[in-house]
Order: sequence, then structure tokens, then C-alpha cells
Amino acid sequence: MAAFRKPVLLGLRDTAVHGRPTGPGAWTASKLGGLPDALPAVAAPRPVCERCRQPLALVVQVYCPLEGSPFHRLLHVFACPLPACGSGGTRSWKVFRSQCLQIREREAQDAQKQENGLAAEDWCEGADDWGSGSEEVPPPQLTLDFGNDSSNARDIDCTAQLQDLHLQDTVLGAAPPVSPGEEMALPSVVPQFLPYYIGVVDEEDYRDFVSLDHAHSLLREYQQKEGLDMEQLLSRSLSSDGVEKYEKTIIKSGDKIFYKFMKRIAACQEQILRYSWSGEPLFLTCPTSEVTELPACSHCGVRRTFEFQLMPALVSMLRSTNLGLSVEFGTILIYTCEKSCWPQNHQTPMEELCIIQEDPDESLFK
Repeated sequence: MAAFRKPVLLGLRDTAVHGRPTGPGAWTASKLGGLPDALPAVAAPRPVCERCRQPLALVVQVYCPLEGSPFHRLLHVFACPLPACGSGGTRSWKVFRSQCLQIREREAQDAQKQENGLAAEDWCEGADDWGSGSEEVPPPQLTLDFGNDSSNARDIDCTAQLQDLHLQDTVLGAAPPVSPGEEMALPSVVPQFLPYYIGVVDEEDYRDFVSLDHAHSLLREYQQKEGLDMEQLLSRSLSSDGVEKYEKTIIKSGDKIFYKFMKRIAACQEQILRYSWSGEPLFLTCPTSEVTELPACSHCGVRRTFEFQLMPALVSMLRSTNLGLSVEFGTILIYTCEKSCWPQNHQTPMEELCIIQEDPDESLFK
């Protein structure tokens, strides 16, 4: 009997964010780049790089309330955009979780509407969002509409999205250090990538959509370089029940895992994010003890669980207007507290765990 596989939602780059939205329309939006938005009564995270002590740039913001939870929930992932810190590992990456009770936010919103003389707006009812089918309405700009087919996404040439994942190493002028608890620095000194909303589709919608030709061509190139038997690699790619098993075979485990990664993303190569609360990550390289021996939540002691990961296609989409910012990675795995703990009246973001897997062969993603 086939094992149950947790559903997977795919994040795709959507329209550009114009201006600086405020209020619920800002912090209920998932986006890449820009500046982090803050939940009511919770400070926005302002982390610095542990290597160079410069402000980190926002990579993604993900609005992801959990089903049955009374909390709004926001995750921010940051990275150092300085080329010198590209090999800094987790010292140059940070992820934070922010939460606030929905009732508290509603009271604040109602008070503001009364003060401004505006009518109430039922933006919290009947929404589709990450991990919940019954809470929070997405912002008008659209972002978390995974119930609909994304025709715009289907029109994108999947192959083209992975053709230019190499960024030039450019030097960014040093910016004054900013501590996480400090007030927001001026936009001119906080590194920013150009902001875009993140649209969402269900991975299942792509299963019969695209061929594996591009993935196979990449793997043939890899086969020639490494001297591997392509037919063996294909026949041993997945176990019969679809569950990944890392058994010792005559094929090196790293090659097998890389192939599984390429095969899985071939149907939607433009994906920049994979979301599967308490599901299984899609490993790019053989998982190390970092993954097999995850540290417990530093706040409540409960174990951490996988929540989402950032994908290679995101690298080429992280662009700046004039600062030459860049980050490079294979995939970034995000793990969060399984209980999603949040002490009463807590007002500062909680740091969670990110694990970096480097691209085993960057040339294959060109």
C-alpha cells in the first residue's frame, strides 16, 4: 500500500510589489525581497550577519497560519548579500517566526476603522492560505490563491527559468550595523532585493503538465562527467511506494538524491519555494547530521519540524536596482517549532532553524 504523502504547495514569483503597502494587506502577503512587514504588536526582525555584522537582506516573507490555530503567523528568511559572506553558512542566514492572536489584531483594526470612520471589512473570512483552508483572506494583490490554477505560471517557459542561475560577484558598500531590536534603518542603508508577491499552486496540478526532457538532458551531462550508468540511475530513482529510501547501491547516494531532486522539480522548474508543513523536504545532497539530529525549539523544548524550503530558481530572481546584491545556494531548508509556541504577550520574533544545502554542481542549473 502506498504511503501517504503530505500535500506540497509551490511558490511562484508573481507581480511586482509597488510602493510600501501597510496594514493587513502587507503582512498577510507572501513575497520575495523588499523589507519585512510586521504583525500587530510584534516588532519586525532586523538581523545582522554574524560574519560581517552588516544588515541582512530579506529573501522571503511567508504568511502561513496553521489550520485550527488562533494566530496570524509570519516567517521571514534573511541572508547576507555580500559576496564575501557567500560561504558563511548559517552564520549568514537567519529565519524568524512572528505570531499574534487574530482577536487582538481585529480589535486594533476595528479601533482604527472607528477612528477613521471606515466601514468594517471581513478580510479574515473564507481565505485560502498556506496550511489553512478556513482562515485569513489573502491581500487584494493576490498572493495565496492555491485553490486556482495559475494560468500565468503555466504560460512560463519552465526551462527558461533555470537558464541563468549564476549571479555575478559584485561588491556592496558597507552599511551601518543594525541590531535585531533596533528601529528600522533607512531604506537606503538596508540592503533590499526587488520585491515580488509569491503566488501559490498545488504541486499535484503540475504532475501531467510538462515532460522530463530538460531534466534528462542535465542528467546526461552529469552522467558523462561522472561516468554513471543512466539506465541504472533511472531504474533506481524511486522505490515502488514513492517513498524516498537512501539505501546503499552501486550508485553513489549523492547522485541518486540529486537525480530525485531534478526529477521532482522538472514538472515546475520555476518554483521558488516548496511548502509542506510537517512533510518531507526535497534534499539536493545527502542529508547530514544537521538534518538527522535537529535541535529542539530553544523556547519550549519541543522538536522542530520541516515547514518549507527555498529552491534554486529563486537565486536568479533576487535582484537589486543598483547595489549589486546577490546570494547563491542550492536549497535552504526551514524547520520550525512543531507546537508553534508563542508566549502570552510576546512581542519579538522567535528565531527558527535553517539548513543550507549547496548546489553540488552549479553548472547543471545554467
